[in-house]
Amino acid sequence: MNHYRDFGPRRKALDAHPRASRSRAPQAGVCPLKDGMGLDRGLALTLQAIQRQLAAMPHDRYLVRLIHQATHRPFPGERLWTLAQLRHDAAVRFLRVRNREGYDVYFHPYAQDHNAGYILIDLDRAHPALLERMRTQGHDPCVLLQTSPGHLQAWVQVSRSRLPPAVATTIAQQLARCYGGDCASASWRHLGRLAGFTNQKPTRRTPDGYAPWVKIVHARAGVAPQGDALLQSVPPLTTPAWLPLEGTQRDRLPAAVSPAEAAAIYQGCVQRWRIGERFPQPDWSIVDLWVARHLLGQGAPAVRVQAILQLASPHFPRRHGDLHGYLRRTLARAAFPAPRRAVWAPHGPVSAAAARVFSNSTGER
Repeated sequence: MNHYRDFGPRRKALDAHPRASRSRAPQAGVCPLKDGMGLDRGLALTLQAIQRQLAAMPHDRYLVRLIHQATHRPFPGERLWTLAQLRHDAAVRFLRVRNREGYDVYFHPYAQDHNAGYILIDLDRAHPALLERMRTQGHDPCVLLQTSPGHLQAWVQVSRSRLPPAVATTIAQQLARCYGGDCASASWRHLGRLAGFTNQKPTRRTPDGYAPWVKIVHARAGVAPQGDALLQSVPPLTTPAWLPLEGTQRDRLPAAVSPAEAAAIYQGCVQRWRIGERFPQPDWSIVDLWVARHLLGQGAPAVRVQAILQLASPHFPRRHGDLHGYLRRTLARAAFPAPRRAVWAPHGPVSAAAARVFSNSTGER
């Protein structure tokens, strides 16, 4: 996995940028500092905010993604940062320059194809007493951010160990429902904002036209008191509730598939086939197909294979609107040989007809 090296060769240019910018008018959408210290003071404040947030969310590596607000395109590459890198002034200068260019700065603690133990709750309509309410329920957030006035994001650490995707997603959805969060954003590795940068969404701008700063409301490291109870609340799943069962099929269901067992089976295939090493941007619908073909070939019942895909496929359900239809198509294709293809999403335009030929998804990714 690559690390951010982009800022290294540009350091001289980035170091020169703050001094040059003092003589220019402030860029649109960025509120200028008024103490005469210019960008250097802004850099110090951003570093302070980053350090405070990461001190409350300790981990060995963090995935940082920059997404342009106007084009919705990510800055090239998904890069991993260590704590030392995120505390380096040249690295933060790089992020601040991209932020001024219209990129929002997102991150999450990185644990490969698992969750690092941190759950994000996106709260678009947060009640002023939210923090106290979460504490009362034993769901103390380690970090609470104000991403813009009236909008919050809460990080809750529920475990010091890695979690299977299905377990983390189930807990995220449970917490989102409990506190009125966005259930569409409740997934095992949804990206949250990094403090000390501006929120570039046009609808979040201040009356003066400035992009609001992402601020820390609360930061304290530690697992939530009810973290273990949340983990225990995730039941093993025999089969997805939405799968139709007809006739005597109910009597022939396989043994229950727990999220941990499903993750072990799926990730065992991914590691054995070295998917992460061979393909920088895997098309997980194709990997689903490979896993399904492998498991069916070993004699696993179709219902069990479908449950494993639902519980352990990365980012599932991704953007599949018809979950049953997607799994039905995947298993139908897995039952027959298919032409081989590369397992990464094409970067150029692909026709709708070609997409239907090459993918078992509905083209909603």
